[in-house]
Amino acid sequence: MDNSEIARRGLVLLGCGKMGSALLAGWLKGGIPAGSVHVIDPNPSDWLRAQGVQINAALPKAPAVVLVAVKPQMMGEALPVLAAMGGGNTLFVSIAAGTQIAHFEAVLGAATPIIRTMPNTPAAVGRGITALIGNAHATPAHMDTAEALMAAVGQVVRLDSEAQIDAVTAVSGSGPAYVFHLIETLAAAGAAEGLAPDLAMALAKATVAGAGALAMEATEDPAQLRVNVTSPKGTTEAALKVLMDPEAGFPALLQRAVHAAAERGRELARG
Repeated sequence: MDNSEIARRGLVLLGCGKMGSALLAGWLKGGIPAGSVHVIDPNPSDWLRAQGVQINAALPKAPAVVLVAVKPQMMGEALPVLAAMGGGNTLFVSIAAGTQIAHFEAVLGAATPIIRTMPNTPAAVGRGITALIGNAHATPAHMDTAEALMAAVGQVVRLDSEAQIDAVTAVSGSGPAYVFHLIETLAAAGAAEGLAPDLAMALAKATVAGAGALAMEATEDPAQLRVNVTSPKGTTEAALKVLMDPEAGFPALLQRAVHAAAERGRELARG
């Protein structure tokens, strides 16, 4: 399915918050005609109104794609509105955290092609990463369509099973919060060593952003990049002895944190 098919049959976006807006901006930039996009949103923003898309208007009976971007707590009210589009002719793509494929199948019909995705917040600046998994009725062409749609906001990876979603959520879905906290604490540590707080924050932000960009672009893996920065008996080595402590450092701390997030995801999925 390509842009011409979407242009002919239409694309429905259910919910246009931060993630929905980022996706829509990427689709329009990528050539999907604004007039073929139908947005359902109870409080459309001024930005959305200016995009030329159809907002809260009559929907096509069998659009090419419906992308569900509402919060999980709104799903029970919003999804039944689209139930008539289920059954096989329309691809449903969900970015709603915590809502399993089985729930969509129960509402839309088991024959409906459904692809569940887990993006993350750097999608807002086109640097996200999205993992996706389809149900038994999602064909390779459907998977390609979902990947192309989600690639509008960053990288895309495919999973082997839906059971991996909770681990993905714990690593990349929640992961930006871990990095933001690293920036906070690194800046606070710099201030504790005598730097002005605004200077310490500027240094921390630029260091994390720059190191991330280098990790993405370098041919070496992160372990080698770490070694490259670490001079024997130098300042970095002194810090890493603390951070790499097997009991109190990053290895144990992050493993516990990621496990806690994954377990919470499993609990939420069980209801």
